[in-house]
Amino acid sequence: MWLRSITPSATLSQGEDMWENRGMRLATVFVAVGYAALSLAVSGARAQSVTLRGPTGQTRSVTAAELAAMPHQSASLVNEHGPAKRYEGVALTDLLQSVGAPAGKTLRGPALADIVVVTASDGYRVALGLGEIDPGVRSEKILLADRVEGAPLPGGEGPFRLVIEGDLRPVRSARMVTAIAVEPAHPAN
Repeated sequence: MWLRSITPSATLSQGEDMWENRGMRLATVFVAVGYAALSLAVSGARAQSVTLRGPTGQTRSVTAAELAAMPHQSASLVNEHGPAKRYEGVALTDLLQSVGAPAGKTLRGPALADIVVVTASDGYRVALGLGEIDPGVRSEKILLADRVEGAPLPGGEGPFRLVIEGDLRPVRSARMVTAIAVEPAHPAN
């Protein structure tokens, strides 16, 4: 267009100018869509995982695919902004047993004072007593969820969410969980 105002002999017709603008807009859209697809592919390629650490320091990383393959349970979580939602995931006790945390009849004595610290990607942290998460002590479920209402957790919630059934407010049900550690209340000397 500026070329036409400077050079009176410009030969671009109105129709050609329109197609040129459309072509540029279309190219811009293709670049934007391609960039978005590449960003999703790169973020999906990164293994989404949660790091577990037991009371003696034993660690394990569990990927989203590994968690999805484990036996799942379901639990309801109250929602301050609407109806309760149904989450699906793995019992927190089962995950922590894989890094040496006691459970069931082996959970007794000093281990009852151990603390489970759950950390989210935004720095949010919650703490629970190790005895509190054991199904032999508490009837409500505590899960590391990877699904809600039958679908994968949305980005602002997942890939993992702690779900503490029975809490009146979901403030301890941390979203975007990246690490879960059992901290001994009385560390060994």
